[in-house]
Amino acid sequence: MGYLLFSGLFDLPPWGIVLVALALTHVTIASVTIFLHRHQAHRALDLHPAVSHFFRLWLWLTTGMVTKEWTAIHRKHHARCEQLEDPHSPQVLGINRVLWGGVLLYVKESNNPETVARYGHGTPDDWLENHIYAKYRMLGVTLMGVIDVLLFGIAPGVFILLVQIIWIPFWAAGVINGIGHFWGYRHWATPDASTNIAPWGILIGGEELHNNHHAYPTSAKLSSKWYEFDIGWMYIRLLAALGAAKVKYVAPLAKFGPAKAVLDADSLQAIIRYRYDVLSRYARALKHLYFEELARLRQHSLPAARALMAARSLIVANHNVQLDFDTHSHFDALKTSPSLHLMCLMRRDLIELWEQSTSTSEQLVEKLQSWCVRAEASDIPQLAEIAARLRTYY
Repeated sequence: MGYLLFSGLFDLPPWGIVLVALALTHVTIASVTIFLHRHQAHRALDLHPAVSHFFRLWLWLTTGMVTKEWTAIHRKHHARCEQLEDPHSPQVLGINRVLWGGVLLYVKESNNPETVARYGHGTPDDWLENHIYAKYRMLGVTLMGVIDVLLFGIAPGVFILLVQIIWIPFWAAGVINGIGHFWGYRHWATPDASTNIAPWGILIGGEELHNNHHAYPTSAKLSSKWYEFDIGWMYIRLLAALGAAKVKYVAPLAKFGPAKAVLDADSLQAIIRYRYDVLSRYARALKHLYFEELARLRQHSLPAARALMAARSLIVANHNVQLDFDTHSHFDALKTSPSLHLMCLMRRDLIELWEQSTSTSEQLVEKLQSWCVRAEASDIPQLAEIAARLRTYY
């Protein structure tokens, strides 16, 4: 009886079964991040038809997910991020509901025909998709179960199948959609709550670098710092070297040149293009000024220092979030430091430069030049340094 339960074409030891399960789920992870996410949802790269179809087939066998539905739900997430219409925002629905019930939220939204129709355009629409993959979505998972049992035996095969079935719903629908919008570190001041969970994007193929993705959603590469590793990008580079993939877009790296005394339209466009780099540098300067002012106030006025410490979340904990400082409960505490208060207000003014859609290019250039002049005349070294940096973007 034990032989029947554990025998298959391959008689592997327990550690071998675990390695096989992890290896097979890793193929599924690569399929999700390369095919569904970067290729289908965001068009960051093109794939050779054979490679594209392999990913479609593998996802049908291991998850039963329909390409059009997954793509539509993810695109809606970006379009309505952290709003009531977001299919899986922990900021709206709560972290526990998204982390532990992310797959249920996915199923619920996949049954919304309006979402699929509006956001699912450009996905596969051939005979196989319409008559096999989408029509008989659970047939693939059943076939994979049979294959696992034949290859590894009943008990090991069922174990491997369960790992394959559970892995993506938990790690992608739960962890990335949940923790990836709730806890972690941020490089970029995106208007949502996205975070990078870990700098080593391996478990979920690079999707752990979620804040990087929300900053540059059409980038085929999710890592942005030297210490971040996106294994999905490594696979894409290998496919590209083999002629099986073509990268269309990666996040731009800020470029600098000689400082311009008078800013022009090219300067404006460069600052808008590299706005996340601008905000990241601004956040570091703001944080530095905060600690300088806190040290100064501790020497001269302990009550003022305590008031400023109450506003710490404005400067440190949420320093990469575009907050509405005027309405924040601790905004008045910043007034204990005129320099800090002015720097916060000027960051808001700077952000408005790329949010104003009604102003002409000439008007925005004039506002940018005026902003730099004000910063340089402020007697705040951090502001003057930012203005000097803005004059060098190209």
